[in-house]
Amino acid sequence: MTRKDETTAIGPVVSSAHLANSALPEASEMEFAITMTNHAFQRWMSRCMAAAGEAGMAPLEILILHLVNHRERPKTLADICLVLNVEDTHLVNYALRKLTERGLIDTGRKGKEKTVAITETGAALCKRYGEVREALLIRGLKATGLDPREMSNLAALLRALSGSYDQAARAAASL
Repeated sequence: MTRKDETTAIGPVVSSAHLANSALPEASEMEFAITMTNHAFQRWMSRCMAAAGEAGMAPLEILILHLVNHRERPKTLADICLVLNVEDTHLVNYALRKLTERGLIDTGRKGKEKTVAITETGAALCKRYGEVREALLIRGLKATGLDPREMSNLAALLRALSGSYDQAARAAASL
């Protein structure tokens, strides 16, 4: 066997060969890539936020902060959980409390529902995060020559896949 044959016989890059031994081994390859990307993205968010001036924030807090800042409209707990696809409201409530303690969001009311809105300090932090992101991440991504349409298509595919995983999770819960 030549060296080239040895490397091509290795197979897809997966973290669980026993799961890749299925009717669709590419799903395991994709799952491993998503896992690596998720961890890298979470690390990036925390370090970007620290570089923007607010160290020690958890990735979920950062996601929620940016969502609360989105379109400068107050959000409810249900809004946040729905958009971020977070099932555990306790995690979101805890993150909201921490963001409030940092002075990055304020609470209010919309009828009987509690709402959260961005503060000036929170909006300034989101702006600074965006500047750091542009300088350190976006410029590098653009330099790779990736086609923006391919990135958009990949994002659409990942959103569609999330629906498949949600449906499978519902089915598994009913067993």
